[in-house]
Amino acid sequence: MKFHKRDLWFVGLVVVILSIFFAISGSIKTTRIPYDETHQRFFEIVPKEGKKAAEKFCVECHNDQGVPFPADHPPKFRCLFCHKLAER
Repeated sequence: MKFHKRDLWFVGLVVVILSIFFAISGSIKTTRIPYDETHQRFFEIVPKEGKKAAEKFCVECHNDQGVPFPADHPPKFRCLFCHKLAER
């Protein structure tokens, strides 16, 4: 079986793509939502109604008057996309 130059380019491209996926995967870097009295309702809402239904309540506490966001925090409308529920 004869390999062509384009076959080597393809294999190299696959190796680069897999290396990138491997490099960016790993442990979760965002803080988990704690299982405490304040956040307990999220642990009940998410399995029943989904993440979007639960995210509506985040702004009640996490706002400029309550618990502020860091300056480099991304948009606030998809909290449970990054922040996962803590293991119980």
